[in-house]
Amino acid sequence: MRPPPRAEVCRRPLPALFLLLLAGCATSPRPQPSTATSPVTLLAAADPGARLAALATQQLGQPYRYGGDSPQGFDCSGLTLYVHQQIGIPVPRTAVLQRQQSAPLDRSELLPGDLVFFTMSPRLLVDHVGIYVGDGRFVHAPRAGSPVRLSRIDEAPYASHFAGGARYWQ
Repeated sequence: MRPPPRAEVCRRPLPALFLLLLAGCATSPRPQPSTATSPVTLLAAADPGARLAALATQQLGQPYRYGGDSPQGFDCSGLTLYVHQQIGIPVPRTAVLQRQQSAPLDRSELLPGDLVFFTMSPRLLVDHVGIYVGDGRFVHAPRAGSPVRLSRIDEAPYASHFAGGARYWQ
């Protein structure tokens, strides 16, 4: 006995397959809208501060690289520079200049997208910067061997080294 021609084999299962697909679609529940705010939602927001915070969050896990200012590797001020550049806001390259060329903000005035500065070394006025994302958290490129991460301003070692904030996105 000879198998049926190829065209006959292909035609037979299609109606059944089509009906199964339609039945599956008809019984699928509709997705409910999410109330959580995603980085994509924040990027679409008109508020540049929220956009900066979302862009910073997208860089979590990127490698640290001294002098780096791209997703291939960031140092702390390179991360803040890159994120601001993505929405067309000019900022100076170094943490010291970013601090010097901005109006200072107190911790209580911080909004998502603001820069947060730290004095990690007693010899310097400012030697570390990150981007505040809200709820006491900030995104930063901490040091060699440590990727871009999320940290809390009120936890060690940052709590005792906080040097103020700044806003470039007004």
